[in-house]
Amino acid sequence: MTTHSTGTREDWLAARIELLQAEKALTRQSDALARQRQALPWVRVEKAYAFDTEHGRVGLADLFQGRSQLLVYHFMYGPDYEAGCASCSMIADGFNGFAAHLPHHDVMLWAVSRAPLPTLQAYEKRMGWSFPWASSSASDFNSDFGVWFTDEQAHGGSVEYNYRREPARASCCVEGAREEGPGAQMAAMSGVDQPTYHRDRPGMSAFVLEDGVIYHTYSTFSRGLDVLWGSYQWLDRAPKGRNETGVWWRHHDRYDKP
Repeated sequence: MTTHSTGTREDWLAARIELLQAEKALTRQSDALARQRQALPWVRVEKAYAFDTEHGRVGLADLFQGRSQLLVYHFMYGPDYEAGCASCSMIADGFNGFAAHLPHHDVMLWAVSRAPLPTLQAYEKRMGWSFPWASSSASDFNSDFGVWFTDEQAHGGSVEYNYRREPARASCCVEGAREEGPGAQMAAMSGVDQPTYHRDRPGMSAFVLEDGVIYHTYSTFSRGLDVLWGSYQWLDRAPKGRNETGVWWRHHDRYDKP
């Protein structure tokens, strides 16, 4: 028998209406946050960045493809990875649909990773994706926008991610050491050790192009990406919620067949 509270339909309806008020308050707060996000000052992008795409090497302005707005998902896929980050892959599983609609509303959506373009293209084919994906291996784009760090930065305590400085990496986390826990699981799914895996980080950044000038308008990282992770939005509405005890997801072609 269930240990969860039960009741009549009338009990449920009264509780649901009470919850609805909280949901409406959250929606209004989310609307207000969106306005505050859009009111952030724009920062002119002065540096010239290079990206390898299926159409050759291009600059940041070319990623707009005639639109005035650009959204970039910083996809964790370093040059040493054997597969893309499983979490980033789960988020990106929803991109094909979005990427078909957003260009018709003056917005381009791209994924950008440090791995070489042929590596990204092979993985894209494996995953069955078609959204635009560029390699930033020829520029400092990932480093400048806070999603790639050197091993020296990690050991020296100079990693600033998600608007805070991280402590220096413990000596037990050097390459080749025994690794356990969720971080090790995620690294293993990408075919690398934890230090290599964590040099790249997830995030998203927004840019606008006005009068030939590119401005950086917004970036978010870590759990700021939750709202882009479509599966979690569904799980948050499932009877048992996220109900997690560890890393349960896989690359979508690595689940056991039912």
